[in-house]
Amino acid sequence: MANQLRSVLAPKNKSETQKISKRTLKSPNDHLSDVIKPGDIVTINLPGEDGFNKDFLIDRDGSVTLPEVGQVSLGGMTLEEAEKAIYKSLSSVYLGLDKLSVLAKERRLLVTVLGFVKTPGQVDMPDTGNVQTAIKLAGGLKDGAQLNKLQIQRGDETIPFNYKKYLDSGDPSAIPPLQSLDTIFVPSSPNLSNVYGEASDASTGLDPTEDATAIKVFGQVYKPGSFAHIEGMTIVDAILRAGGVNRYANVEQIRLIGDGEPVLFNLKRYLDNGDAGQLPVLKEGSTIYVPIQVEAVTGGGRIVYVMGQVQKPGSFEIGEKVGFLDVLANAGGPNRHADNSMVRVLRADGNVVRFNLQEYAEGSDVKVPKIYPGDAIFIPQKSTLIDDSWLKIPTSSSVSMMGAIKKPGRYLWSEGINFMDMLSHSGGPTEKADIANVKIVSTGDDGKAISRVFNLQHFIDRGGNWSSLPSLQGGVTVIFPELPEDPSDNKSQWVRLSSDQAIYIMGAVVSPGRYAFTDQMNVLDILSAAQGPTEESDLTNIRVIHRNGLAPRVSRLNLVEYFETGDETLLPHVSSGDSIFIPSRNRSWVQKKSYETVRVLGSVKSTGRYDFTSDMNILDILAQSGGPTSTALIEKIIIVSSSSDNNQAYTFDLVEYMKNPVDGRLPVLRPGDTIFIPDVKNTKWAYFMDIVRDALGFTSIFTLLGARVWQ
Repeated sequence: MANQLRSVLAPKNKSETQKISKRTLKSPNDHLSDVIKPGDIVTINLPGEDGFNKDFLIDRDGSVTLPEVGQVSLGGMTLEEAEKAIYKSLSSVYLGLDKLSVLAKERRLLVTVLGFVKTPGQVDMPDTGNVQTAIKLAGGLKDGAQLNKLQIQRGDETIPFNYKKYLDSGDPSAIPPLQSLDTIFVPSSPNLSNVYGEASDASTGLDPTEDATAIKVFGQVYKPGSFAHIEGMTIVDAILRAGGVNRYANVEQIRLIGDGEPVLFNLKRYLDNGDAGQLPVLKEGSTIYVPIQVEAVTGGGRIVYVMGQVQKPGSFEIGEKVGFLDVLANAGGPNRHADNSMVRVLRADGNVVRFNLQEYAEGSDVKVPKIYPGDAIFIPQKSTLIDDSWLKIPTSSSVSMMGAIKKPGRYLWSEGINFMDMLSHSGGPTEKADIANVKIVSTGDDGKAISRVFNLQHFIDRGGNWSSLPSLQGGVTVIFPELPEDPSDNKSQWVRLSSDQAIYIMGAVVSPGRYAFTDQMNVLDILSAAQGPTEESDLTNIRVIHRNGLAPRVSRLNLVEYFETGDETLLPHVSSGDSIFIPSRNRSWVQKKSYETVRVLGSVKSTGRYDFTSDMNILDILAQSGGPTSTALIEKIIIVSSSSDNNQAYTFDLVEYMKNPVDGRLPVLRPGDTIFIPDVKNTKWAYFMDIVRDALGFTSIFTLLGARVWQ
């Protein structure tokens, strides 16, 4: 019946589909290629129903989930059996099932990949795939995977195989074929530590001396360190694991410390004759020391070995008065890569003594360990668990993060890492970072540095497209400038700020100087940053020098008028590079411009030039000059006006005005005018009165003389 339905309902090219279906169901991996298995894809057609006429995946349990009826088990069935099972399940819900058809579209494999891969889990792959395909779909192998001991778990059966052999030879027979529901397990290398993740402090970090079975290799080798002991390993294998000996090595005096006694090994003699009998037995926990040629280990029972991150590793002789610090000093002391908190003393009997040199140097009660002949002092390198050592990262594969960030340094860069990723990895900017002026420095094709500025503050405040973030690549340097501090406190900070990012304020303010400026600030913000004006400041004559145009220009600001009216239009617009000057009221009159002042001369208490504004009159000016003197001729005050081309003079009677004070009778003053108050001593009447006073004086004298004579 199913075949008849297919022949009636299938499209014209259905014969081709059936051929493809039958072909895709067959695979060399299948022992029953004519049945449905987990991972297969089947097409279920039911014309007129939206939930059908599409592809369905067979789950791990061999079932398929259909609309209205849920899961229907099809695993192990042929297409005809599957069609009958679906027909039976749908018959209670749907009508017109005579048009139902089930076609096999593609054979797939559901495989689970676990262990030391980047993305462990279930993968869906074609039936033509193999172990390498499954590992690639799981993200690939992680560093440290042991390739020669992979396993396939199929039900209760475990199939081990050597994946390394397959990679070396390309022989497909070296790896077993896969079936649906197989599990591939990738083990880790025994060389890896038992500690997972980042250590919280030095006391819990990775310490290679903690493993009592590890082989320690140090001295004149390229990669000193600890290595896992493998059965059958020789001293030559261990030295090769450490990168081999360097050109300074004394290969005739290599020492193997095991079972509490050092054994001398002549590598040169072994390489000359190849006699395996000369190889000493390498036991678990042994220590191998390769001395330097010019400081060959000499015989005797008073030798101590210093290895690891010191200036001059080697062997040193000790005596009764020679202690730990003496030996370390002879070795040149720790170098800059040394982890001084993880110093270890390896005893000849196999015991390990910890010593925190860092705490001892800081004055704590840590006791210095005693040194005995045959001991080895090991100073490890700083832990690289948190970040790869910058010495091991080439410039072309790193990005340098500098300036006001929490963890400046060089960081490993790869494709897919954007600006925000690198910023978060470096701890983010500090509180004093100027994130509006982040500098990105790269190298151009001509080898010259190219610098561009990125406004991270604008991106955070107003948002933007992620593509607007600066692109990073190997060799790029990212610099976060630091906002300037108060110039009165720290000159070395504010001088770092470029002039196009700052504004200047000077004159009668508490803290004149150069201040960081952004587009969101105004003149009041800068005045506040300078801690405000001083008591002697002249807020009516503030000057702003604008330098952001083709030519400098000056604008005036009467800040007193602004505070009285609140008119925002009185505040001039300022921008980066401008200068604000606040003059002092007590400045010398020679510092004042003639067109800004009024001169007061004659019989006043304090002559001089006085600031004048449009809301002032002659009485204000006389008050500023201390007022007329007692001999001033205030009826004849002379005012010289310079408002026109020809100076004009007119008089003002202050006495008459005081009798009848009307503002309209006050003379009009303008900046640049001169006021002269004459003195009565300089008039003709004054001369006459002087003569009269003199005559009266002579008369009095003669009268007194005559009186004496008569007496």
